[in-house]
Amino acid sequence: MTPAPASAPIPDPDLASPAAPDLISAPDLASLAALLADRTRATMCLALLDGRAWTATELARHAGVARSTATPHLHQLVAGGLLEEARQGRHRYVRLSGPATAEMIESLAAYAPLRTTPVRSLRDANRRRALAHARSCYDHLAGTVAVAITDAMTERALLAWDYGPSLSEDGKAWLRDMGIDDHRPLGSCRAHIRSCLDWTERRPHLAGAVGAALFQRALDAQWVTRRGTTRAVELTDAGRAVFRDRLGLTDEVLTPPEG
Repeated sequence: MTPAPASAPIPDPDLASPAAPDLISAPDLASLAALLADRTRATMCLALLDGRAWTATELARHAGVARSTATPHLHQLVAGGLLEEARQGRHRYVRLSGPATAEMIESLAAYAPLRTTPVRSLRDANRRRALAHARSCYDHLAGTVAVAITDAMTERALLAWDYGPSLSEDGKAWLRDMGIDDHRPLGSCRAHIRSCLDWTERRPHLAGAVGAALFQRALDAQWVTRRGTTRAVELTDAGRAVFRDRLGLTDEVLTPPEG
């Protein structure tokens, strides 16, 4: 006897194949991490923390690679939004895409493990000490001096940290006495004041619009001067006097260590 054919299963509506889901945008953190996972690209980004625009040739020389090698790396960083191009006549430059990018890279550097590299000369050792003591972090001050300024402002109740850094009324008056405009430009979406984790001190220094204004005032008044084409800056005698008188910083903090 031929068996009766099995009856077709009745579809369960609860188990039916779902319709194609709506597309949802989510941060692609992995692609951002991949941009900085290459040592050459990471070295270039760290160099650009000086706030300047560099040529591909300059960045190639700094990273120790050929220009032909540097160019595709720079294209990736521009396409990924970390760098932007700037043209001046026939010349093409690249720079960080903005202060938020700079602060992100500086913060990532503070969390990254330190890589030991050999010191090949006295000049190299002095350069490293100078960078750790005082340097530019895009448009604000970083290093030992910057952290000491932040600590002193906190101890003097010029800064409050209840909900992140904020200026007290005394802090606003202190800035005005220093010749610094505390007001944020209308339409600016930049943080008024924020902290940035210092990669050498592993402690916060001031960033945001207030940190940038303080650093610019120090440059304009020649309280600090840049050291060549590096990120390192050096306090002048006038600068040491200002921060000693206005914040009580000691000469030990204000003077770079000797080799």
